[in-house]
Amino acid sequence: MIVCHCMNITDHDIRAAVNWMRASDAQTIITPGKVYHALGKRADCGGCMPLLLDTLRGCDNFEVPMNLRSLGRAHRTGKDGHEGRHQGYRVSQRGVEV
Repeated sequence: MIVCHCMNITDHDIRAAVNWMRASDAQTIITPGKVYHALGKRADCGGCMPLLLDTLRGCDNFEVPMNLRSLGRAHRTGKDGHEGRHQGYRVSQRGVEV
């Protein structure tokens, strides 16, 4: 099935790129940009992105490696829920006088 008409990318091409990336580095995080790069192509109009993402999610080797899954969650939220930054550092609250 053709996923991207602009760049002539099929679901078979996407699966092959994912399998190749996973075989070369089992710890890599696979993104649409990396898939395009592996295929020697680039996104043009972006209309294919929903279908490309669905195809990626359907790949057996697409999942984030288990040892990397909690990294973003632990770093993203601090004890106050503000991504580890103090509220005083937020630009929208600086210099506002009421």
